[in-house]
Amino acid sequence: MKFTDGYWQMRPGVTPRYAAEVADAAVTENDVTLYAPVKRVTDRGHTLNSPLLTVKLWSPAEGVIGVRTTHQGGKVRRGPEFELTTGADGPGQSPATVLRDGSKIELTSGELSLTVDTDAPWLLDFTAAGKSLTSVGARGTGFVTDDENRHHMVGQLPLGVGETVYGLGERFTPFLKNGQTVDIWQADGGTSSEQAYKNIPFHLTNRGYGVFVNHPGKVSYEVGSEAVGRVQFSVEDQSLEYFIIYGPTPKEILARYTALTGRPALPPAWSFGLWLSTSFTTSYDEATVNRFVKGMADRDIPLSVFHFDCFWMREYQWSDFIWDPAVFPDPEAMLARLKAQGLRICVWINPYIGEKSHLFAEGMAEGYLLKKPDGDVWQWDQWQAGMGMVDFTNPAARDWYASKLKVLLDQGVDAFKTDFGERVPVDVAWHDGSDPERMHNYYTQLYNETVFDLLVRERGEGEAVLFARSATAGGQKLPVHWGGDCESSFDAMAESLRGGLSLGLSGFGFWSHDIGGFEGTPPAEVFQRWVQFGLLSSHSRLHGSKSYRVPWDYGDEAVEVTRTFTRLKHQLMPYLFRAATQARDAGTPMMRAMLLEFPEDLVAQTLDRQYMLGDDLLVAPVFTKEGTVDYYVPAGTWTNVLTGELVPGPGWQRETHDFTTLPLLARPGAVIPFGASDEGTEYAWADGVTLRVYAGGADGSETVTTIPTQDGSGAAAVFTTRRTGGEIVVETESDLPWQVLLVGATPEGDGAVDPRGALYTAPAGTHRLAVPSHG
Repeated sequence: MKFTDGYWQMRPGVTPRYAAEVADAAVTENDVTLYAPVKRVTDRGHTLNSPLLTVKLWSPAEGVIGVRTTHQGGKVRRGPEFELTTGADGPGQSPATVLRDGSKIELTSGELSLTVDTDAPWLLDFTAAGKSLTSVGARGTGFVTDDENRHHMVGQLPLGVGETVYGLGERFTPFLKNGQTVDIWQADGGTSSEQAYKNIPFHLTNRGYGVFVNHPGKVSYEVGSEAVGRVQFSVEDQSLEYFIIYGPTPKEILARYTALTGRPALPPAWSFGLWLSTSFTTSYDEATVNRFVKGMADRDIPLSVFHFDCFWMREYQWSDFIWDPAVFPDPEAMLARLKAQGLRICVWINPYIGEKSHLFAEGMAEGYLLKKPDGDVWQWDQWQAGMGMVDFTNPAARDWYASKLKVLLDQGVDAFKTDFGERVPVDVAWHDGSDPERMHNYYTQLYNETVFDLLVRERGEGEAVLFARSATAGGQKLPVHWGGDCESSFDAMAESLRGGLSLGLSGFGFWSHDIGGFEGTPPAEVFQRWVQFGLLSSHSRLHGSKSYRVPWDYGDEAVEVTRTFTRLKHQLMPYLFRAATQARDAGTPMMRAMLLEFPEDLVAQTLDRQYMLGDDLLVAPVFTKEGTVDYYVPAGTWTNVLTGELVPGPGWQRETHDFTTLPLLARPGAVIPFGASDEGTEYAWADGVTLRVYAGGADGSETVTTIPTQDGSGAAAVFTTRRTGGEIVVETESDLPWQVLLVGATPEGDGAVDPRGALYTAPAGTHRLAVPSHG
């Protein structure tokens, strides 16, 4: 929200007050409380008739410092609150230490320090590793009132020369947030607007720190868009709390942020395969479903999940969780037949109950539906006629909703697409008394938690997976999320990628999108390029609105592309699932903006049309009909995984690709495990695995390759690859058979010719293999 009128003046009716100095300080061994008047106090009279801000400084976790500014503390906090995990929950557990030397106070947590001089003008100075990180100075701490009696707490940090800002959720606007006004406010706005389904009040910069605003309601950001050298965030409240999170690298910032707000659960291995949907408003019944499944099998395209979208239920009755008997007369038998073919089943749901549904009367009678302040059930006619909303702040309503879903699980359903959750009214009264403004964004968390927790109870840890559209901070704990409603065009494909990369920089480890686009029908070239992109994403789903997304509707070549890249993804499962465990363990997303892997590369800091998939694969989707693509490679010799072509870096490349290829590059010196099967995602990844060793590794380098178990609980095999002189030595304790493929090399000795290079086989029980290097 903007408050100023240019540099010198405020907007009409706006009155700002900012901390000017420190009048008093209360210091303990772990925290500091500052009392800050909003003007310089030079005599006793200045202490009268003027606000006093209370600023609490503390550390919830190592490398993180909290700042809470309060104007008038008498307001009752009605919730909800973000669930945070801190290291300061008990006596003696604070990671912070405080030193006071005269007027200087320093609070330190790990390498991060905050210094304040009580004799100087207001300044909170954050430093790390002996260098200035950021600061809060004049106009950085305060509040603003207007002539409508609104009260906004304001925080402001400098935006340095060359400093770039990322994150703030899944945003489809430009990747760099500099120059943008961003409102953290859930909205059903598609991928072509400034609105977002997943609004996260967290951003990070290329200067080694991130900022998390601990406010679940609306947070308004001005990122160099009001004061061009400042990042400002404001909330309509009496208190503002935020955390400065030190890295110094972007990965380390995300690790600390997700340790605070929650790490992603690990999705089941089967969820990484190809999902196929009925699409939305298309005509479909059991015969359609059978035709789709048979069509995929006949064309040798492995399918992992079949998804039933909205019209599995009867119109006007979403949600009643009852299969439409006109098109699915025997759902239990149908699902059993599908599951006998090795498929998992997903069905669409939402948190709304149309008035025609029998659950509306039931929910109303029991008090499970959201009410207006006068006690009537809140309703409107958008989406479903006369629909109400489940009040998930009522524990009994959560149990009631979950009980309806359990019936579906008992029928054979494995996953739920938890759609919507953004259109949440504020003129309401929640069961637990929550503040409607704060609940607007937070509602999605209760909704998705209800469904995810049910899946964990019924299917077990590691088997729960959603396909969710909306999220707030902490939503990353409940994967997977997809990008929402996009057009069927190259522009929308690029929008989707921007949103996914932004979400990954907001703490979310897993992300998907509608392959081919949602609205409209994609041209064949868009469909095929989106298939490549989709199957090189963490999760992959074919889904549309008014048209199907079965590959044969887009030509024989589209069938071939879908088959090739589906099977490629299956072979990459040992690599991909390792990347998935990194998301679970450290908060590093599977699909990574280039700056995550190359934070010191100034070009990488701006890239939004390519990404790293895991540690070692660079993906640059093609966004043109002609097949031309411009992409950037960091330093070193990279190798195209599909063609074997060597690509030198650093520098820009322009290439033209047919539909069988795209820039899919292995990092210099990478060792990438390829599984022995391309039939599906669930197989013994370590049995017969091929380690593809790529050129560009330095002499003396060592690479450890871990093949995870299918439940992610440990390692099925670990390989260590060393480059020494003219030799590459691979060692393992695994007794399973394995292979080494030196990509681009000519075989010597026991090596065999492979279309990609020199192949060396290690029979079962082989623990060491030494082969000639690439040369």
